[in-house]
Amino acid sequence: MRRRLLVLLTAVLTVLALSPALPAAAAPSTPVIFVHGYTGSASNWTTAMSVFRAGGYSSSRLFAYEYDSYGDNITNAQGLASYVSQVRARTGAAQVDIVNHSMGGLVSQWYLKQLGGAQYVRHLASIAGANHGTTAAGACLIYVTCQQMYPGSSFIATISAGDETPGGTRYGTWYSPCDGVILPYTSTILSGATNNHVACETHLGFLADTVTLTRIRSFLAT
Repeated sequence: MRRRLLVLLTAVLTVLALSPALPAAAAPSTPVIFVHGYTGSASNWTTAMSVFRAGGYSSSRLFAYEYDSYGDNITNAQGLASYVSQVRARTGAAQVDIVNHSMGGLVSQWYLKQLGGAQYVRHLASIAGANHGTTAAGACLIYVTCQQMYPGSSFIATISAGDETPGGTRYGTWYSPCDGVILPYTSTILSGATNNHVACETHLGFLADTVTLTRIRSFLAT
């Protein structure tokens, strides 16, 4: 009996040794550009980049666009257009994925809708985006960017007109009633997007929320 078991085990090991190895999962190849919010910077994305690297992304595929929070979001969107072109040239990718936060939603939306950026963006993930404005911007109306971010502004009216999710881009949003900065918090929702309600997360807390960031990483993989 023992001899028969030994023969069987030897046969199984032989088959396994001769079987071709399963191919390794391909690393994500679409570059990701992170776009910060009002008064933010590339440092806002430290946790997000760690989460993405843990999911197989190479650091050479992760980028952070920085802009002038006190300038003009039309100019900032034009800068994003140039940055996307630079990333595409550098990586050889036809398209990029964009992950934005807060006012970065306005910059991203203007780029996609007004500057023809949708053709170059595979996914757009908006985290607590000020996509339809926020009344909190009333505290900084001295700046053009805050004027543009206030609900009912001509900027908001322009990006909200017609199709809110144009082109072949796949859109996703993440929003929470505990946000506290995007008021109303439902301002983030985009018609035609996959809108994800997060039970309770603060505006800045989203940037360190590894659960939500992991879900966003999975969204970009679809």
